[in-house]
Amino acid sequence: MSADLTQIHNIGYRNYDGPRLGRAYARRSLYSQSLRGSYGLGRSAKSKILPMILFAVMCVPAAIMVAVAVATKSNDLPVEYTRYAIFTQALIALYLAAQAPQAVSRDLRFKTVPLYFSRPIERFDYVIAKYGAMASALFILTAAPLLVLYIGSLLAKMDFVDQTKGFGQGLVSVALLSLLFGGLGLVMAALTPRRGFGVAAVIATLTITYGAVSTVQAIAFETGSSGAVQWLGLFSPITLIDGVQTAFLGATTSFPGSAGPSAGVGVVYLLVVLALILGSYAVLMRRYRKVGL
Repeated sequence: MSADLTQIHNIGYRNYDGPRLGRAYARRSLYSQSLRGSYGLGRSAKSKILPMILFAVMCVPAAIMVAVAVATKSNDLPVEYTRYAIFTQALIALYLAAQAPQAVSRDLRFKTVPLYFSRPIERFDYVIAKYGAMASALFILTAAPLLVLYIGSLLAKMDFVDQTKGFGQGLVSVALLSLLFGGLGLVMAALTPRRGFGVAAVIATLTITYGAVSTVQAIAFETGSSGAVQWLGLFSPITLIDGVQTAFLGATTSFPGSAGPSAGVGVVYLLVVLALILGSYAVLMRRYRKVGL
């Protein structure tokens, strides 16, 4: 090509002279984006339908309970704060099954994880942001109805100290549940880039284990092996939470025959829950060491 036909085009790029915000800002941005995405915010209208419906369905029974308590001038709520998440566990599992794959599977399917790591962000930042966002989304889902119950109890002029104590115990319980479920859900979803497989894996992990454990617990109780009931609860995520809050948060257990764990066995429950939370984090770190290359 002759020199007189050579041209240099200015397409408008220029150097960035502003501040470099670094990893902390990138981590916060990823956390915020992931949390908003868990409720469809910043996404299409279709993406908002399921999470918003599930959020409403979680809160409506609490509002109805409050209305009944106010109308009947009851001195207590129909359900304990620590029991609400146990009763609504199917909704929580459905929400997690829908949103955990959305949080991580798309990045795997479209191979965008290496693009994240090409910026000043590392595996730790990605995993902690996604884990934190999923746990926060679950906490919002499970704590909102407890807040409705608490506000309603105060409007009904129930005992302030008792209601505040119960509300605090309920918040501790759902915070632990959110960390446990969030970690397990992300691990299941991160194993495959296919969203459908991720949804099935999360549902299987939460619902099948609970059904199996509850069935075996019932059989053990009916056959006179009530001592085994509390140990069988170690093998399902929701029964683990049930056991911890029964042992340490004054909750009423859902185990057959009310054979909940004592404080001593409760320590084992708590250790297993913490091990699963830390184990989920470790598995995610290991997983993204491979896919982030």
